[in-house]
Amino acid sequence: MKELIIVATITAKEGYEVLVREALQQVVPPSRAEAGCIRYDLHIDLGNHASFIMLEAWCDEAALAEHEATPHFQQLVNRIGGKADLQILKLNQVL
Repeated sequence: MKELIIVATITAKEGYEVLVREALQQVVPPSRAEAGCIRYDLHIDLGNHASFIMLEAWCDEAALAEHEATPHFQQLVNRIGGKADLQILKLNQVL
């Protein structure tokens, strides 16, 4: 099975840019340490500093599900809930 690619766009609501950025930065190291994680990289949109892009690669859907159940991910969800808008793309490479 091909790896699962996630492109998560997180856009902080006005006044929450710093909080959202810090919360996202904190989740990166423990996420990268997970067994099923291939890639977990945080980016900022140069045209909109309230918009962050998390590029992720996971071994499979099960690895992503395990990630989403971790305490560090749940803490992120609770910390930025209501303070950011989220769009998630789940992709598999075709070629």
